[in-house]
Amino acid sequence: MRVPEWLSKLDNTVIGFVREYSIPILRIALGVVFVWFGVLKVVGVSPVADLVAKTLYFLPPRVAVVGMGAVELIIGVGLVTGIAVRLVLLLFIVQMVGTFLALIIRPDMAFQGGNPLILSVHGEFIIKNLVLISAGLVILGTVRAARPAEPIPEMLGEKAHSASDR
Repeated sequence: MRVPEWLSKLDNTVIGFVREYSIPILRIALGVVFVWFGVLKVVGVSPVADLVAKTLYFLPPRVAVVGMGAVELIIGVGLVTGIAVRLVLLLFIVQMVGTFLALIIRPDMAFQGGNPLILSVHGEFIIKNLVLISAGLVILGTVRAARPAEPIPEMLGEKAHSASDR
C-alpha cells in the first residue's frame, strides 16, 4: 500500500519540526518544572519540604528547604533562559543525584513497610527523577563541545612571536 503524498509531506514536516525544536522545548519544560518546584520550597508550600529537611538533617530545616528551592530556581532559570547551560546542567546533575540520598538516609519515608519494591508517595517523587535526569542528559548531549584553548607559546617553551613572524 502506497502512502499518499500529502501524508508523506505532513510526516516530513512534523519530523523536521520535532528535530529542530524538541530539545529547546525539553530544556524549557525542564526549566519550568525546576522553577515551579523551587518556588514552592522558597515560599514554604512544598509537599516534599519534610522529606528535604529530613534528608538534609545536618542543616536547620528552613535552611535546607529554602536552600534547595534556591538551587532549583537557579537551575530552572538557567534552563529556561539558556544562560550558562553547562554550569546549570552540572548543578542539575549534582542536585538530582543528591535526591536519591533520601532512599538511603530516610528509607522509612521512601518505602512502605521497609519493602524497597513498594514506594511511598515520597519514594515515587524521588524515582520520577530518573526521567528528569534522562531529560537533562539529552540536553547535555546537545551542548556544543568546548573548543580546546590554543596553547600559549610561553608555556610551550617558545618565544612569543608577533603575527608578522608566523
